[in-house]
Amino acid sequence: MRILIAEDERMLADAVATRLRAAAHAVDVVGDGASALEHLDVNDYDLLVLDRDLPIVHGDDVCRALAAEDERPRILMLTASGTVEDRVRGLSLGADDYLPKPFAFAELEARVAALGRRARAAAPPLLERAGIRVDPHRREVVRDGRYVPLSKKEYAVLMELILARGGWVSAEQLLEKAWDENIDPFTGVVRVTILKLRRKLGDPPLIETQPGVGYRIP
Repeated sequence: MRILIAEDERMLADAVATRLRAAAHAVDVVGDGASALEHLDVNDYDLLVLDRDLPIVHGDDVCRALAAEDERPRILMLTASGTVEDRVRGLSLGADDYLPKPFAFAELEARVAALGRRARAAAPPLLERAGIRVDPHRREVVRDGRYVPLSKKEYAVLMELILARGGWVSAEQLLEKAWDENIDPFTGVVRVTILKLRRKLGDPPLIETQPGVGYRIP
């Protein structure tokens, strides 16, 4: 998933980002509500991890602004206050889930994964296409009975291709989903990752390329 973390406690934000990147998510981090709204206006995020007590623009106002939109990311709201009244208020503003601080990283990761499943059509426990079997929970890939070791980015790209169900996925879409905002949009990283992925998946080649259109697994 492409995730935005809006959290003004920088050490906490960086720790959360590190854990989520280790789970093959593309993560951007901002420290105030105004920056969060700017990023949300420019980028297509699947999930927003939103601290409620943000400076400049309060987290409640960020949540209200998103709730008014037809298409928006899922929102996991974080707060130092965990009373029932606060949880009810946060959910009533449009948050999809609510996690009081301090929290265990394992619980945060589990809630992010659950919101990710709700953000797109439910996927079966195992994904299969063209002889490839993917276990999303273990992040394991097998082709024709052979285990295929992949890097986090290779796995993220493969997942986007499989979830497209034979449709074309552009390089821009892959950059949007598998990398964060710091990536150079003119870089050849997508092409290089596709080449590595093809090599690891082996013969016969599975990933088709159409210049100007993108990539697909038919």
